[in-house]
Amino acid sequence: MSFPPCPVCNSEFVYPDQNQLICPECAHEWNPSEPSGEEEFTVKDANGTLLAEGDKITLAKDLKVKGSSMVMKIGTKAVIRRIVEGKDHQLDCKVDGAGEMMVTAKFVKKA
Repeated sequence: MSFPPCPVCNSEFVYPDQNQLICPECAHEWNPSEPSGEEEFTVKDANGTLLAEGDKITLAKDLKVKGSSMVMKIGTKAVIRRIVEGKDHQLDCKVDGAGEMMVTAKFVKKA
């Protein structure tokens, strides 16, 4: 009998226990007949536009760089390398003239 892989760690070593499936590697338990309550993580810019990896963005506000005296000016361009689920900074970007850094989504707008 074949069971779907674990939704958390993608392990194929899943086994049944009554109406639940259990992953022995990460100890995740789930009911395969119930719809998964997991929602895809989305990030919106200052205007409410959805952002995705690879999008080109511009800064909507002057931002101080933490741990430096540098200030990134409004209109500075960047490219989103990846989107990270987190409290403070959601966008891992390559910023023109500043290199790679994490930026908060509410301070940018899609170019």
